[in-house]
Amino acid sequence: MIGKKKWIIPDGFLQPISTGDQISHEAVCVLNVEEEEAEIKMTFYFEDREPMTEFVTTCGAKRTHHIRLDKIKDANGDEVPRGVPYAIEVDSSVPIVIQHSRLDTSQEALALFTTMAYSAE
Repeated sequence: MIGKKKWIIPDGFLQPISTGDQISHEAVCVLNVEEEEAEIKMTFYFEDREPMTEFVTTCGAKRTHHIRLDKIKDANGDEVPRGVPYAIEVDSSVPIVIQHSRLDTSQEALALFTTMAYSAE
């Protein structure tokens, strides 16, 4: 078995400003090496408001999926807010590996970072 079913990403922030051709965004990068599709549920936690739940997506068996956080919507059609710090809890039906990436194009000298998420198991 490779991966875990629960992951935590403590630092999230969708930059509200973009410059140039690239859009500032974050992604939850998923690797599923299992024989079955992963159902992925995400909960977003904030400093000053209730969590946002019901963000659901899938990652096919033996596939990758880059979940763009500026494009995903919850079951009610709500988007992840920009300009607000958050943390993410990722729950999967099968073991997966999670990496988090951020592209910040708010300034001419853009910044790209990536880090492995924390496995809560």
